[in-house]
Amino acid sequence: MAKLLRYIFWVSLIVAVLVGLLRLTAIRWWQVPVGDPYLDASIAPTLRGGDWLILWRATAPRSGDLALCPDPKAPARIVIGRFAGMQGDHVKISKNALTVNGSVADNTGSCDSFKTIDPAAGLEVPQGCSEEELFEKTHLIAVVRDSYAEPAPVDLDVPEGKVFLLSDNRQFPYDSRDFGAVDRSSCAETIVVRLVSKDGFFDVANRFTWIH
Repeated sequence: MAKLLRYIFWVSLIVAVLVGLLRLTAIRWWQVPVGDPYLDASIAPTLRGGDWLILWRATAPRSGDLALCPDPKAPARIVIGRFAGMQGDHVKISKNALTVNGSVADNTGSCDSFKTIDPAAGLEVPQGCSEEELFEKTHLIAVVRDSYAEPAPVDLDVPEGKVFLLSDNRQFPYDSRDFGAVDRSSCAETIVVRLVSKDGFFDVANRFTWIH
């Protein structure tokens, strides 16, 4: 019994030290703010307000990563967007179609429909869901419905030192179409894992999930 207790003690100590080192140098856990309707709509269907996440900060986000950045219009506020274009890239967006340097982001399949709150009207809106492959990474997007006004199209070259952020919700985005390309250096953390969802530990489907 004494050997077992010593073993548990040392294993627990080693794990605690490793987690502490990672916390100091490479990761942090963070909760998506609750009560921000524009952020909440823009991150669907990938995330929801109230989700607990692990952020990777040892290396900068790369093309296709979902990143956490300060809002250029209000630095005390955050935005979450995908790196859809780096400096020198040519980005085109029309409805659900994303093109980077002439290559169309592939639509690889559909996923379950869901409902989003329109942040401007406060009304619940049904949305379709699709899988998109961008820079060899597959993630979910909420698609634009024909019955809703299409967000403004994009056709531009990303300026030097900037990155074009794109919301996973193409119907209700809050991204570089609203505030322009952002300084790449301002986006230092990549969203990599959802620990638990806003519904807590017993929401098994959304517990310990990789964020692509």
